[in-house]
Amino acid sequence: MRSESTDKTRVCVARIGAAHGVRGEVKLWSFTEDPEAIADYGPFETQDGKRTFEIEQMRAAKDHFVVRLSGVPDRTEAEKLTNTDLYVPRDRLPAIDEDGTYYHADLIGLAAVSPEGIALGKVTALYNFGAGDLIEIATPQGGEPMLLPFTNAVVPEVDIKGGKITVVLPSIIE
Repeated sequence: MRSESTDKTRVCVARIGAAHGVRGEVKLWSFTEDPEAIADYGPFETQDGKRTFEIEQMRAAKDHFVVRLSGVPDRTEAEKLTNTDLYVPRDRLPAIDEDGTYYHADLIGLAAVSPEGIALGKVTALYNFGAGDLIEIATPQGGEPMLLPFTNAVVPEVDIKGGKITVVLPSIIE
């Protein structure tokens, strides 16, 4: 999963995967804390806001859900939606009352600084490929961005109000 929108009014809550079967169903990966809660947050919008979907049917699969979405009548239409992110207005989601828990949308755009206050770059994306979150930081010099584990050891402080995260760069073992 990649989360890179700078829109703070909407939150990416799911991604449509490949078509499933011939009747217009799709695989759906939920990014909500309780994956099944995804069914409670619709209707969903595409990133550009041009399409809206509701979940009509949903069943659990191995590591995702198989869903039938409104307006997707067949496999041909389902295939067109592969890798489409689905968003909801932020106010439709529960407030976060827990320290150390954030919506990815809140982290995108924050300055990344070392514990000494040296500018390292800016948070440009978060990923999760199944083994934990990774944070992408674009460096001021340009070039390849840094991709680091989003753990307490590497990112010990997140100051959303202050607009920054503190990053402890991992040592390279030679």
